[in-house]
Amino acid sequence: MTTPRRDFLKTAGLIGAGSLLAPEPATAINRTRKPIDEYDPRNVKLARRVSGSLSDDDMMFLQQLGLRSVRVDLTRQQANLGFLRDLQKRFAKHNIQIYSAVHPVQGSVNIGLGRPERDAEIREYQDFLKALGRLKIPVAGYAFHPGNTYSTGRVVHRGYSVRVFDLDVFRKSVEKMRFGREYGAEEMWDNYEYFIKRVLPVAEDSDVRMALHPDDPPVARMNGVAKLFTHFDGYKRANEIAGRSPHWGVLLCVGTWSEGGKKMGKDVFEMIRYWGKRKQLFAIHFRNVSGTLPRFFETFPDDGYQDMPKVMRTLREVGFNGTTIGDHIPRMINDSGLQQAGAAYCVAYMRALLKQANRDVG
Repeated sequence: MTTPRRDFLKTAGLIGAGSLLAPEPATAINRTRKPIDEYDPRNVKLARRVSGSLSDDDMMFLQQLGLRSVRVDLTRQQANLGFLRDLQKRFAKHNIQIYSAVHPVQGSVNIGLGRPERDAEIREYQDFLKALGRLKIPVAGYAFHPGNTYSTGRVVHRGYSVRVFDLDVFRKSVEKMRFGREYGAEEMWDNYEYFIKRVLPVAEDSDVRMALHPDDPPVARMNGVAKLFTHFDGYKRANEIAGRSPHWGVLLCVGTWSEGGKKMGKDVFEMIRYWGKRKQLFAIHFRNVSGTLPRFFETFPDDGYQDMPKVMRTLREVGFNGTTIGDHIPRMINDSGLQQAGAAYCVAYMRALLKQANRDVG
Protein backbone atom coordinates (compact mmCIF):
# COMPACT_ATOMS: atom_id res chain seq x y z
CA MET A 1 0.00 0.00 0.00
CA THR A 2 1.33 3.44 -0.90
CA THR A 3 1.71 6.05 1.84
CA PRO A 4 -0.33 9.22 1.25
CA ARG A 5 1.85 12.24 0.54
CA ARG A 6 0.54 14.10 3.61
CA ASP A 7 1.40 11.19 5.93
CA PHE A 8 4.83 10.82 4.34
CA LEU A 9 5.63 14.51 4.89
CA LYS A 10 4.35 14.29 8.46
CA THR A 11 6.53 11.26 9.16
CA ALA A 12 9.54 12.85 7.52
CA GLY A 13 9.04 16.00 9.55
CA LEU A 14 8.93 14.03 12.79
CA ILE A 15 12.12 12.21 11.84
CA GLY A 16 13.83 15.50 11.01
CA ALA A 17 12.68 17.08 14.25
CA GLY A 18 13.87 14.03 16.16
CA SER A 19 17.28 14.38 14.56
CA LEU A 20 17.47 18.02 15.57
CA LEU A 21 16.37 17.27 19.13
CA ALA A 22 18.61 14.22 19.57
CA PRO A 23 21.24 14.53 22.31
CA GLU A 24 24.80 15.37 21.32
CA PRO A 25 27.12 12.39 21.01
CA ALA A 26 29.14 11.47 24.08
CA THR A 27 32.30 12.84 22.52
CA ALA A 28 30.92 16.37 22.27
CA ILE A 29 32.38 19.06 24.51
CA ASN A 30 30.37 19.70 27.68
CA ARG A 31 30.09 23.46 28.07
CA THR A 32 27.67 23.37 31.01
CA ARG A 33 30.42 22.74 33.60
CA LYS A 34 31.94 25.82 35.19
CA PRO A 35 35.52 26.36 33.94
CA ILE A 36 38.27 25.83 36.49
CA ASP A 37 40.10 28.95 37.66
CA GLU A 38 43.55 29.46 36.13
CA TYR A 39 45.23 29.40 39.54
CA ASP A 40 43.34 26.40 40.90
CA PRO A 41 45.97 23.88 42.14
CA ARG A 42 44.40 21.24 39.88
CA ASN A 43 45.03 23.32 36.76
CA VAL A 44 47.97 23.56 34.37
CA LYS A 45 50.58 25.96 35.76
CA LEU A 46 51.85 28.48 33.21
CA ALA A 47 55.52 29.11 33.90
CA ARG A 48 58.78 30.56 32.64
CA ARG A 49 62.23 29.04 32.49
CA VAL A 50 64.75 31.37 34.17
CA SER A 51 68.32 31.46 35.45
CA GLY A 52 69.27 31.69 39.09
CA SER A 53 70.63 35.20 38.52
CA LEU A 54 67.37 37.10 38.02
CA SER A 55 67.09 40.71 39.09
CA ASP A 56 64.18 42.02 41.13
CA ASP A 57 62.90 43.75 37.98
CA ASP A 58 62.92 40.39 36.18
CA MET A 59 60.82 38.90 38.95
CA MET A 60 58.43 41.85 38.80
CA PHE A 61 58.07 41.27 35.05
CA LEU A 62 57.09 37.64 35.66
CA GLN A 63 54.55 38.79 38.23
CA GLN A 64 53.15 41.30 35.73
CA LEU A 65 52.63 38.42 33.28
CA GLY A 66 50.51 36.69 35.90
CA LEU A 67 52.94 33.80 36.34
CA ARG A 68 53.07 32.05 39.69
CA SER A 69 55.58 29.28 38.90
CA VAL A 70 59.10 29.14 37.49
CA ARG A 71 61.69 26.56 36.60
CA VAL A 72 65.20 27.70 37.62
CA ASP A 73 68.39 26.65 35.81
CA LEU A 74 71.23 26.85 38.31
CA THR A 75 75.00 26.98 38.18
CA ARG A 76 76.98 24.58 40.34
CA GLN A 77 77.76 27.45 42.70
CA GLN A 78 74.03 28.23 43.05
CA ALA A 79 72.75 24.66 43.51
CA ASN A 80 72.85 24.62 47.30
CA LEU A 81 70.40 25.03 50.14
CA GLY A 82 71.47 28.54 51.15
CA PHE A 83 71.25 30.07 47.69
CA LEU A 84 67.97 28.33 46.87
CA ARG A 85 66.40 29.43 50.15
CA ASP A 86 67.30 33.06 49.49
CA LEU A 87 66.07 32.84 45.89
CA GLN A 88 62.83 31.25 47.03
CA LYS A 89 62.24 34.13 49.47
CA ARG A 90 62.83 36.69 46.72
CA PHE A 91 60.35 34.97 44.42
CA ALA A 92 57.81 34.70 47.24
CA LYS A 93 57.65 38.50 47.44
CA HIS A 94 56.15 38.35 43.93
CA ASN A 95 53.82 35.44 44.74
CA ILE A 96 55.91 33.10 42.58
CA GLN A 97 56.83 29.51 43.43
CA ILE A 98 60.02 27.75 42.36
CA TYR A 99 58.27 24.67 41.00
CA SER A 100 61.29 22.96 39.47
CA ALA A 101 65.04 23.35 39.33
CA VAL A 102 67.90 21.99 37.22
CA HIS A 103 71.43 21.23 38.41
CA PRO A 104 74.05 21.40 35.61
CA VAL A 105 75.66 18.13 36.70
CA GLN A 106 72.60 16.30 35.33
CA GLY A 107 74.12 16.75 31.86
CA SER A 108 77.60 15.64 32.91
CA VAL A 109 79.71 13.68 30.45
CA ASN A 110 81.26 11.89 33.43
CA ILE A 111 77.87 10.56 34.53
CA GLY A 112 76.64 9.88 31.01
CA LEU A 113 79.74 7.95 29.93
CA GLY A 114 80.38 6.20 33.22
CA ARG A 115 83.71 7.80 34.04
CA PRO A 116 85.32 7.46 37.50
CA GLU A 117 84.54 11.11 38.28
CA ARG A 118 80.81 10.37 38.21
CA ASP A 119 80.59 9.27 41.85
CA ALA A 120 81.57 12.69 43.19
CA GLU A 121 79.10 14.37 40.83
CA ILE A 122 76.34 11.97 41.82
CA ARG A 123 76.93 12.86 45.48
CA GLU A 124 76.65 16.51 44.49
CA TYR A 125 73.33 15.78 42.78
CA GLN A 126 72.08 13.87 45.81
CA ASP A 127 72.78 16.91 48.00
CA PHE A 128 70.88 19.04 45.49
CA LEU A 129 67.83 16.76 45.72
CA LYS A 130 67.94 16.97 49.51
CA ALA A 131 67.99 20.76 49.29
CA LEU A 132 64.95 20.75 47.00
CA GLY A 133 63.15 18.49 49.44
CA ARG A 134 63.87 20.73 52.41
CA LEU A 135 62.50 23.73 50.49
CA LYS A 136 59.45 21.84 49.15
CA ILE A 137 60.52 22.40 45.54
CA PRO A 138 58.68 19.46 43.96
CA VAL A 139 60.45 18.74 40.65
CA ALA A 140 64.03 18.27 39.43
CA GLY A 141 64.44 18.34 35.65
CA TYR A 142 67.23 16.42 33.94
CA ALA A 143 68.39 14.95 30.62
CA PHE A 144 70.78 12.15 29.62
CA HIS A 145 72.46 12.66 26.24
CA PRO A 146 76.23 13.25 26.54
CA GLY A 147 76.98 12.81 22.83
CA ASN A 148 74.46 15.34 21.61
CA THR A 149 74.76 17.90 18.81
CA TYR A 150 71.89 20.29 19.31
CA SER A 151 71.98 22.44 16.17
CA THR A 152 73.49 22.66 12.70
CA GLY A 153 72.89 26.39 12.28
CA ARG A 154 70.38 29.21 12.35
CA VAL A 155 67.61 30.24 10.00
CA VAL A 156 65.55 33.42 9.78
CA HIS A 157 61.84 32.71 9.86
CA ARG A 158 59.12 35.37 10.03
CA GLY A 159 61.86 37.86 10.80
CA TYR A 160 63.34 36.07 13.83
CA SER A 161 66.43 33.87 13.99
CA VAL A 162 66.00 30.34 15.31
CA ARG A 163 67.86 27.07 15.64
CA VAL A 164 67.76 24.65 12.71
CA PHE A 165 68.80 21.01 12.66
CA ASP A 166 69.51 19.19 9.40
CA LEU A 167 70.40 15.51 9.82
CA ASP A 168 72.11 15.30 6.43
CA VAL A 169 74.31 18.30 7.23
CA PHE A 170 75.10 16.79 10.63
CA ARG A 171 76.14 13.41 9.19
CA LYS A 172 78.23 14.90 6.38
CA SER A 173 79.83 17.96 7.97
CA VAL A 174 79.48 18.00 11.75
CA GLU A 175 79.54 14.50 13.22
CA LYS A 176 82.76 13.14 14.66
CA MET A 177 83.92 10.50 17.14
CA ARG A 178 83.72 12.90 20.06
CA PHE A 179 84.99 10.69 22.88
CA GLY A 180 87.54 8.47 21.13
CA ARG A 181 85.38 5.35 20.85
CA GLU A 182 81.85 4.11 20.37
CA TYR A 183 79.41 3.93 23.27
CA GLY A 184 76.67 1.41 22.47
CA ALA A 185 73.09 1.41 23.70
CA GLU A 186 73.54 -1.26 26.38
CA GLU A 187 76.56 0.49 27.84
CA MET A 188 74.56 3.72 27.98
CA TRP A 189 71.69 1.90 29.67
CA ASP A 190 74.13 0.61 32.28
CA ASN A 191 75.29 4.18 32.87
CA TYR A 192 71.74 5.47 33.19
CA GLU A 193 70.85 2.69 35.62
CA TYR A 194 73.95 3.43 37.70
CA PHE A 195 72.90 7.08 37.96
CA ILE A 196 69.18 6.69 38.56
CA LYS A 197 69.52 3.95 41.18
CA ARG A 198 71.75 6.21 43.25
CA VAL A 199 69.75 9.42 42.99
CA LEU A 200 66.14 8.21 42.83
CA PRO A 201 66.09 6.85 46.41
CA VAL A 202 67.23 10.29 47.60
CA ALA A 203 64.50 11.91 45.50
CA GLU A 204 61.93 9.56 47.03
CA ASP A 205 63.11 10.28 50.57
CA SER A 206 63.02 14.02 49.79
CA ASP A 207 59.63 13.85 48.00
CA VAL A 208 61.12 15.31 44.82
CA ARG A 209 59.97 14.08 41.41
CA MET A 210 62.62 13.57 38.74
CA ALA A 211 61.42 14.70 35.29
CA LEU A 212 63.31 13.24 32.32
CA HIS A 213 63.63 15.34 29.13
CA PRO A 214 63.80 13.49 25.77
CA ASP A 215 66.91 13.63 23.59
CA ASP A 216 66.86 16.74 21.41
CA PRO A 217 67.11 16.10 18.52
CA PRO A 218 65.66 12.57 18.76
CA VAL A 219 68.42 10.84 16.77
CA ALA A 220 69.38 7.37 17.99
CA ARG A 221 73.15 7.79 17.67
CA MET A 222 75.27 10.94 17.52
CA ASN A 223 79.04 11.43 17.59
CA GLY A 224 79.67 7.79 18.45
CA VAL A 225 77.26 7.70 21.41
CA ALA A 226 73.91 5.89 21.52
CA LYS A 227 70.98 7.98 22.76
CA LEU A 228 68.30 6.35 24.86
CA PHE A 229 65.34 8.71 24.98
CA THR A 230 64.45 9.12 21.32
CA HIS A 231 61.42 6.82 21.44
CA PHE A 232 58.57 5.81 23.72
CA ASP A 233 60.25 2.44 24.36
CA GLY A 234 63.22 4.20 25.97
CA TYR A 235 60.94 5.84 28.50
CA LYS A 236 59.19 2.54 29.23
CA ARG A 237 62.52 0.82 29.87
CA ALA A 238 63.70 3.63 32.13
CA ASN A 239 60.44 3.44 34.07
CA GLU A 240 61.03 -0.27 34.66
CA ILE A 241 64.60 0.40 35.81
CA ALA A 242 63.18 2.97 38.22
CA GLY A 243 60.74 0.40 39.58
CA ARG A 244 57.79 2.44 38.31
CA SER A 245 58.45 4.87 41.10
CA PRO A 246 55.94 7.74 41.42
CA HIS A 247 58.99 9.99 41.80
CA TRP A 248 60.30 9.03 38.35
CA GLY A 249 58.55 10.60 35.39
CA VAL A 250 58.52 12.56 32.17
CA LEU A 251 59.35 16.11 31.20
CA LEU A 252 57.60 16.07 27.83
CA CYS A 253 59.17 18.58 25.48
CA VAL A 254 56.47 18.96 22.84
CA GLY A 255 58.98 20.46 20.42
CA THR A 256 61.46 17.59 20.75
CA TRP A 257 58.77 14.94 20.47
CA SER A 258 57.32 16.70 17.43
CA GLU A 259 60.75 16.74 15.77
CA GLY A 260 60.67 12.95 15.61
CA GLY A 261 57.20 12.64 14.11
CA LYS A 262 55.89 9.11 13.56
CA LYS A 263 59.16 7.43 14.50
CA MET A 264 58.70 8.24 18.21
CA GLY A 265 56.44 5.24 18.91
CA LYS A 266 53.65 7.40 20.31
CA ASP A 267 52.63 10.88 19.26
CA VAL A 268 52.51 13.85 21.64
CA PHE A 269 48.87 13.26 22.58
CA GLU A 270 49.42 9.55 23.23
CA MET A 271 52.42 10.41 25.41
CA ILE A 272 50.33 12.86 27.42
CA ARG A 273 47.58 10.31 27.92
CA TYR A 274 49.89 7.39 28.70
CA TRP A 275 52.05 9.13 31.29
CA GLY A 276 49.31 11.44 32.52
CA LYS A 277 47.10 8.46 33.35
CA ARG A 278 49.95 7.03 35.43
CA LYS A 279 50.60 10.36 37.20
CA GLN A 280 54.15 10.31 35.83
CA LEU A 281 53.88 13.40 33.63
CA PHE A 282 55.65 16.11 35.63
CA ALA A 283 56.35 19.03 33.26
CA ILE A 284 55.74 20.28 29.71
CA HIS A 285 57.91 22.35 27.40
CA PHE A 286 55.44 24.11 25.12
CA ARG A 287 57.46 24.51 21.92
CA ASN A 288 56.60 24.09 18.25
CA VAL A 289 58.68 23.22 15.17
CA SER A 290 58.36 23.58 11.42
CA GLY A 291 58.29 19.85 10.70
CA THR A 292 59.98 16.54 11.41
CA LEU A 293 63.42 15.06 10.87
CA PRO A 294 65.53 14.97 8.77
CA ARG A 295 65.24 18.79 8.89
CA PHE A 296 63.32 21.18 11.13
CA PHE A 297 63.60 24.60 12.69
CA GLU A 298 62.05 25.98 15.86
CA THR A 299 59.12 28.40 15.89
CA PHE A 300 56.89 30.29 18.25
CA PRO A 301 54.23 27.92 19.61
CA ASP A 302 51.51 29.27 17.30
CA ASP A 303 53.65 29.03 14.17
CA GLY A 304 54.70 25.38 13.65
CA TYR A 305 53.01 22.21 12.48
CA GLN A 306 51.99 20.79 15.86
CA ASP A 307 48.40 21.28 17.04
CA MET A 308 49.11 23.25 20.21
CA PRO A 309 45.46 23.96 21.12
CA LYS A 310 44.92 20.19 21.15
CA VAL A 311 48.05 19.76 23.28
CA MET A 312 46.67 22.12 25.92
CA ARG A 313 43.23 20.55 25.82
CA THR A 314 44.71 17.06 26.21
CA LEU A 315 46.71 18.21 29.23
CA ARG A 316 43.49 19.40 30.85
CA GLU A 317 41.68 16.20 29.94
CA VAL A 318 44.22 14.05 31.80
CA GLY A 319 44.23 16.36 34.82
CA PHE A 320 47.83 17.52 34.38
CA ASN A 321 48.67 20.16 36.99
CA GLY A 322 52.41 20.63 36.49
CA THR A 323 54.19 23.45 34.71
CA THR A 324 53.84 24.31 31.04
CA ILE A 325 56.76 26.43 29.87
CA GLY A 326 57.28 28.42 26.67
CA ASP A 327 60.56 26.85 25.61
CA HIS A 328 63.44 28.15 23.44
CA ILE A 329 61.62 31.43 22.90
CA PRO A 330 62.81 33.18 19.72
CA ARG A 331 64.46 36.53 20.35
CA MET A 332 62.42 39.46 19.05
CA ILE A 333 63.78 42.86 18.07
CA ASN A 334 65.19 44.84 21.02
CA ASP A 335 64.68 41.85 23.32
CA SER A 336 67.29 41.20 25.99
CA GLY A 337 67.65 39.42 29.30
CA LEU A 338 64.38 37.60 29.96
CA GLN A 339 63.28 38.28 26.36
CA GLN A 340 60.28 40.25 27.59
CA ALA A 341 58.54 40.59 24.23
CA GLY A 342 58.94 36.94 23.25
CA ALA A 343 58.06 35.72 26.74
CA ALA A 344 54.92 37.87 26.87
CA TYR A 345 53.91 36.61 23.42
CA CYS A 346 54.25 32.97 24.50
CA VAL A 347 52.53 33.42 27.85
CA ALA A 348 49.60 35.25 26.26
CA TYR A 349 49.21 32.50 23.67
CA MET A 350 49.40 29.73 26.27
CA ARG A 351 46.94 31.55 28.53
CA ALA A 352 44.44 31.92 25.69
CA LEU A 353 44.71 28.20 24.92
CA LEU A 354 44.37 27.32 28.59
CA LYS A 355 41.27 29.48 29.00
CA GLN A 356 39.66 27.76 26.02
CA ALA A 357 40.69 24.32 27.28
CA ASN A 358 39.21 25.16 30.68
CA ARG A 359 35.93 26.11 29.00
CA ASP A 360 35.94 22.89 26.99
CA VAL A 361 36.94 20.54 29.80
CA GLY A 362 35.66 22.33 32.90
